[in-house]
Amino acid sequence: MHIFEPRYRRMVRQCIEQKSEFGMLLSLPKGVVRVGCTAEIVDVVKEYDDGRLDIVTVGRAPFRIVELLNLECFGEDTLLEGHVDYLDETDRPANAEVQRALVELYEVCHTILYGDYPKQVQGAEPQVLSYVVAGTLPMDLMWKQQVLELRSEADRQERLVTYLRQWAPHLQKIEMLRHNADGNGHGVN
Repeated sequence: MHIFEPRYRRMVRQCIEQKSEFGMLLSLPKGVVRVGCTAEIVDVVKEYDDGRLDIVTVGRAPFRIVELLNLECFGEDTLLEGHVDYLDETDRPANAEVQRALVELYEVCHTILYGDYPKQVQGAEPQVLSYVVAGTLPMDLMWKQQVLELRSEADRQERLVTYLRQWAPHLQKIEMLRHNADGNGHGVN
């Protein structure tokens, strides 16, 4: 994350000093969604002379907004505050075949997008695999939001497999077109 607004800088500095988490919500043109995730600051990568920060965060706990506070004074210097309920997971076990398919599709998409084999999935705990995949790939934000709102890892993995099965061929086509554009458009140069 690149923290550039003064209102966020104060909040980030407070979270660093107190080793506390802050909430993240998807902002849409007509408001914010009701389900978000807490984030923990794990590193300050760079501090700029003007007070801006580059930070690394890790998502921690999904929550649902019960009540938003200070909406009437929402403006340039106001951060949203609210009462939240933390969301529990259901105990539906993940399907091993779906999990294998998700890892394979993730590896294909990651390699196409970044030109490198993904390392994040190796050693990832099976109960957070969906979050690793959704957090790493530049997927549509509403898809990521849908994944966050699902309350079982099995459901998240199934949703991601469906998405990536549709997305991977699209990425491959774009990569092929990009490769052809770099050459003469007729295959191998």
